[in-house]
Amino acid sequence: MAVAGGGEPPFPAVDKCDASPSCRVGHTVVSDLDGTLLRSRSAFPYYALVAFEIGGVPRLALLLLLEPVASLLRRAASESAAGRVLTFTATAGARVSDVEFAARAVLPRFYAADVHPVAWRVFAACGGGGGRGRRLVVTATPRVMAEPFLRDYLGADAVAGTELTAWRGRATGMVDARRGVLVGERKAEALREMVGDGEMPDIGLGDERSDYAFMSLCKEAYLVPRDPVEAVRADKLPRPVVFHDGRLVQRPTPLAALLIAVWFPVGFLLACVRIAAGALLPMPWLRRVFGALGVRVVVRGAPPPPGADSAAGGRAGVLFACSHRTLLDAIFLSVALGRPVAAVTYSLSRLSELLSPIRTVRLTRDRATDAAVIRSMLDVGDLAICPEGTTCREPFLLRFSALFAELTDDIVPVATECRMSMFHGTTARGWKGMDPFYFFMNPFPEYTVTFLNKLPAELTCGGGGKSSHDVANHVQRLIASTLSYECTSFTRRDKYRGLAGNDGIVAAVKIAKCKLT
Repeated sequence: MAVAGGGEPPFPAVDKCDASPSCRVGHTVVSDLDGTLLRSRSAFPYYALVAFEIGGVPRLALLLLLEPVASLLRRAASESAAGRVLTFTATAGARVSDVEFAARAVLPRFYAADVHPVAWRVFAACGGGGGRGRRLVVTATPRVMAEPFLRDYLGADAVAGTELTAWRGRATGMVDARRGVLVGERKAEALREMVGDGEMPDIGLGDERSDYAFMSLCKEAYLVPRDPVEAVRADKLPRPVVFHDGRLVQRPTPLAALLIAVWFPVGFLLACVRIAAGALLPMPWLRRVFGALGVRVVVRGAPPPPGADSAAGGRAGVLFACSHRTLLDAIFLSVALGRPVAAVTYSLSRLSELLSPIRTVRLTRDRATDAAVIRSMLDVGDLAICPEGTTCREPFLLRFSALFAELTDDIVPVATECRMSMFHGTTARGWKGMDPFYFFMNPFPEYTVTFLNKLPAELTCGGGGKSSHDVANHVQRLIASTLSYECTSFTRRDKYRGLAGNDGIVAAVKIAKCKLT
């Protein structure tokens, strides 16, 4: 294996390392991040994610303009100088809490999709042994950006990275003067502080010459080659990234970032046109109009006709129990039906209410009050409800609230699914009023609405004597099976605690399969 700059490398390739857990338990491993634990050798996409989340398109565009300068400095001057440019551009003036939020809620999903399989095999095999073995990471990336993912999702015991400086709660964009950017000998110094002078970690993992200094302090050291490899599958990592935030769908490489910056103003104008069409035109027209505007609406199954069950159920309306992907679920349900269907919601911005082409009613999370609201709405027509209570971007369904099953037997499960190529149409921390705009800013968004069969009477509370929890779980399983999703016991509280960091990480809650009835 050749190394950058020519010559034979002083360390063997990582595939030569015996990574059997039986041999490595109790061993200490220390690894670089970019190009080692991660396949990508460029940290630009992760700086770009932070820049976009805290500063939007202007900061992303500035970072994009300075990326060639950073690349030139990396080749002509030093890796440290390049790191200072990227760090300053991405974080200067930002609230430290915003950087921490991006690191906890946005970056893990992208980091998890970039884990190097061979380096991970070695890293995962080490540690344990009654506390004797540890998993350590030394990286030029700011520690505040990398540490949440490495600790919470890869099981790292300690992370040494570039330290940012702050003033009055805002990042200055400068790095700590004493330690500087962690490259070369500074990584070795950080490792000595982590393990103690004279102590030698068992295994060192790196990918380039600047890693040789800390690798030389290890009993064994291995280089990760630059050969293209497939990332580790998500289900092979210790914990899944179930909840994540941020607006960007794709990993923002320099080319992708350029496309985002160029498309953003065009996409916003297109979103305004699409939203205006949805708000002003008759519902029966919208499927064709959306199609002409690049929004594909796919309808599967047999939509029930209006008022089909009023004679049988004694009520005027059918309750559509939908999976929850964005705030637009009920609107696209109405588009699929060709008629407006009212919806209940827990949180909706005033702007979204104003622009909505269907009637929306807020719930209070008081069970008795909400039950009365839902009953009154069913008395006058069809109603859409999302029993999950909040959205989830990954192929999981959250636990269904059982309240809807207690109020009617006329239940039609609906599996909704949406595809976005550039921007996510949901947010946990940002302004929810922009959610519809971000969805419609995608060049060719797609919504699939699948109508399942109405629940038979014997599987309902009134006609079949089932408990409301049994009915809710059954509907959840039906929708999950249709979408090839996984049922979980996560709730809205789990999501917001996990993304806000108030009650541990989301991954601390184990995924629980729904029990079959």
